[in-house]
Amino acid sequence: MNYLKKITAAILFFIPIFVSAQEEDAIQWSAARLTWNDYLAKPGVYDDAAAITSTALGIEYHVKDNELTYKISCLFSKIKSWGRYKSDYILSHEQGHFDITEIFARKLAKAMEEYIFNPRTFRTDLDKIYQRIMREKEDYQELYDQGTDYSRDKKMQAEWLKKIALELDDLEEWADYNSL
Repeated sequence: MNYLKKITAAILFFIPIFVSAQEEDAIQWSAARLTWNDYLAKPGVYDDAAAITSTALGIEYHVKDNELTYKISCLFSKIKSWGRYKSDYILSHEQGHFDITEIFARKLAKAMEEYIFNPRTFRTDLDKIYQRIMREKEDYQELYDQGTDYSRDKKMQAEWLKKIALELDDLEEWADYNSL
């Protein structure tokens, strides 16, 4: 099974946020760090990964009186995430995956802020924006795993975590996307 698909197992697209029924099963991204207690799923018997972090990037939007409003979510799924080898080092790699999803939540917020509403084409327009951001996120997640050799290259892992932190800082202007 493709490692990237396991990491991004929960992806939302223009639907109400998936935690509505079970909010206790998901964590909204914040500067607070994940802990191994957040990982509630059991590792797959035939899965050899050290851990799996399932994240979701979603958007819910509404149009009323020709005005577009939206809410973006960046979530970690407790019930779809697990750790087989629970070290601080592995957890920092997994946190990197959640932070990458946050980077793209901010990029989505920026794209939505820049979008000029068109009442005739907005559904198609928003679909294109979302699909582009999701492709970029998935590619970035894959680059992260390949660049760090799935966390095994400690030097590259440290460099990637710095890069992710810098990107979060660079996109700080769009960090408050839940208040839009």
